[in-house]
Amino acid sequence: MTNRRVVITGLGAVTPVGNDALTLWDNIKAGNSGIDFITKVDREQFPVHVAAEVKDFDPSTYIDKKDIRKMDLFTQYAVVAAKMAAEDARLTIDDSNAERVGVWIGCGIGGMQVYEEQLRKFIEKGAKRVSPFFVPMLIPDMAAGQVSIQLGAKGINSCTVTACASGANSIGDAYKAVQRGDVDYIITGGTESPITNMAFAGFSSMRALSQNEDPATASRPFDKNRDGFVMGEGAGILILETLETALERDAHIYAEVVGYGSTGDAYHISAPAEGGEGAARAMKQALTDAQLSVEDVDYINAHGTSTDMNDRFETEAIKTVFGDHAKKLAVSSTKSMTGHLLGAAGGVEAVIAAKAIDDSLIPPTTNYETPDPECDLDYVPNVAREQEIDVVMSNSFGFGGHNVSLVFKKFK
Repeated sequence: MTNRRVVITGLGAVTPVGNDALTLWDNIKAGNSGIDFITKVDREQFPVHVAAEVKDFDPSTYIDKKDIRKMDLFTQYAVVAAKMAAEDARLTIDDSNAERVGVWIGCGIGGMQVYEEQLRKFIEKGAKRVSPFFVPMLIPDMAAGQVSIQLGAKGINSCTVTACASGANSIGDAYKAVQRGDVDYIITGGTESPITNMAFAGFSSMRALSQNEDPATASRPFDKNRDGFVMGEGAGILILETLETALERDAHIYAEVVGYGSTGDAYHISAPAEGGEGAARAMKQALTDAQLSVEDVDYINAHGTSTDMNDRFETEAIKTVFGDHAKKLAVSSTKSMTGHLLGAAGGVEAVIAAKAIDDSLIPPTTNYETPDPECDLDYVPNVAREQEIDVVMSNSFGFGGHNVSLVFKKFK
């Protein structure tokens, strides 16, 4: 079996803290939050008033206006981030390589915006007024489909839908596709645009969202006073390719992808398994795949949603897997600044992990004020930390009991 080395050569991002990878990273380093009072829905209808919205997004720089009209926002985010990533990687896709370039982009929910718009038309004006583009705009795989069309990538084209683990699962699946030789390059990550009335109502009804009225402090992973996650939106996209092609092209290598673990809790539709049992197995699996020991890991970009059970059980899982080394690890949740981007979270956090390795800097967990006795690791509170980083693990977990761990390594 082919077992090729896979590296990251391009990064693209559309997020609440910046609409490109560099701005995202600069804000994350500085501890700047993208969370504010929600504007995309009438907040007076909901018990929750804050969200992490993408701001000043103009897709027309990257997408023809006639094509924009045929894309839900989650697809627009993905296409723009993918084109940025390809530019960053200096990857030209043409007849010489198109069949060896794949796309694998995850999305948890899909086109909620177009769903609500078209349902309103159906109710008010009848079935004949529903757009013929309704289904192609709605389905979660259309981000991958449109990226393939827009960039001309003709290799494997796929979308992993595993709720909030979608982006991370897609990166792991894409990594394996390159590693085993299915393609030489792949455009991968996650995207989501869930800030709509129905999605916001659904999460509010679950009491999953923070009801903190102060946007600046609403997302507080691992803090004792956390009270729920803050919904976010955006996309994070990577270019993965073989080490051989990267060296041939003299591409900048941000990091190497070396490990992927993916497990199921077999426990509950929304709650994580007791003690983070499934998460622990995913982390162990990823380390085995990477052929690394627990002592090799310097930093974990945690799922860290700012909900009671997630943060507590993820902490327990880390202690189960890493033992004595858990106390020496740096663990932070950048969701304290970006909010929780659902299916896009793993993609954006992979971009952050790659930049952390490349810049030798660990991003902070902001709003960490009151320690929780049950969350007792080093969460890099409030201020970024300069430190040489060889290995980063990034965790993502999703409704349905999906657990994903990715391992990234400094290229040497």
